[in-house]
Amino acid sequence: MKKVINSALSRRHFLRLTSIATASALTPTVLWAEQQEAADSATSQAVPARIATFEEVWRTVRDRFYDPHLHGLDWSAVRDHYLPDATRASSEEALAGVINSMLSELHASHTRYYTPYEPEYYQLSDIFAGALRRRRLERAFPSGRISYPGIGVLSRLDMQGHSAITGVIEGTPAQQAGLLAGDVIVFADGAPFQPVQSFRGKVGKEVVLGLRRTGAFMQISVTPVEIEPNKMFLDGLKASARTIPANGRSIGYVHVWCYAGSVYQRTLEHLLSHSPLNGADALIWDLRDGWGGAIPGYLDLFNTRAPTTQVTDRNGASELENVKWRKPVAMLVNGGTRSGKEILAYGFKKYRLGEVIGSRTKGAVLAATAFLIESGLLLLAVGDVQVDGERLEGVGVAPTIEVQADPASDPQLNRAIAVLSVA
Repeated sequence: MKKVINSALSRRHFLRLTSIATASALTPTVLWAEQQEAADSATSQAVPARIATFEEVWRTVRDRFYDPHLHGLDWSAVRDHYLPDATRASSEEALAGVINSMLSELHASHTRYYTPYEPEYYQLSDIFAGALRRRRLERAFPSGRISYPGIGVLSRLDMQGHSAITGVIEGTPAQQAGLLAGDVIVFADGAPFQPVQSFRGKVGKEVVLGLRRTGAFMQISVTPVEIEPNKMFLDGLKASARTIPANGRSIGYVHVWCYAGSVYQRTLEHLLSHSPLNGADALIWDLRDGWGGAIPGYLDLFNTRAPTTQVTDRNGASELENVKWRKPVAMLVNGGTRSGKEILAYGFKKYRLGEVIGSRTKGAVLAATAFLIESGLLLLAVGDVQVDGERLEGVGVAPTIEVQADPASDPQLNRAIAVLSVA
């Protein structure tokens, strides 16, 4: 009897062990299957969302683009052509690539889709905050603060897909760390560099950048900060103001990185009416790179036939109004000078206010607004622009003195200094 019981127990024990072993053997497969099912489910949910984003961008362009004929395109056919690619897009970045390929068919400036992985998404959100408050701004930035982690550079992608610095904003961590225009950032803490994501969770912490400079590879440590775009551009304007001694003269210099708001012009007037710029013998007005937004009336700063007034209150505080610059001035421009800045360059050149030095401007002169669509931002041209009857879109403004840029130096600035030091 005992033998039978022991045999039965042994069989049950064997079966139990066998079932455990079988379950153990199957567990990785089951887990993988569950994980794959979850991933497939997430992907299946993402596809309709990406198609919805694509469709909304397409409709917004159809309904709001400045040319109702969409530059002669069959916009429905364009949609049908790119929709399969949008359906296959595996990420937000991939979808943005498809959308921007579609938008490029229009051959128009101020027409591009940006994602939160790009600094421009935040910069444009801040620039157009007034309009976007009616268009989902609160949903995109629930705290009301528009910011991103960064170091204060402007960049573009080179042929290898790396970030090539086109501008270093004064007073930012990038300038303090010694980064220069022309540097190509390849790595951040050993990983491929991404303009925003490389600094996520690292504000206030040292990040080691691997970069190429004039053919040589080097490493530079930088400490990212939380950047509020408009504040960065305004602080950069203030920090750029300085005088440069040359040939016994004092040459003032100021860089206006962004003109999207009258506060930039008021700040410029304040800088010109106070030390050290008010004592300079001449001025270099640098409008290279950054964003536009300027209006033609800003050129009145150089109208020598209008008076400047000074208002003093009972406490002795004085403020200058209608500030004018009545000394020699030169303007710096390049291929990154765009939009409203190009209108200033056009008037500055046409009415002979001074030399325009550098290279031809971008030729991006259409009126634009922004739309927050799902997790991205659409910058869209909504108005055509003519300046004194001329259309600058696709043409730009040629300088009066052409000087090509050199990543290893700044020959455009040096030429302006040379011109003004003998004026």
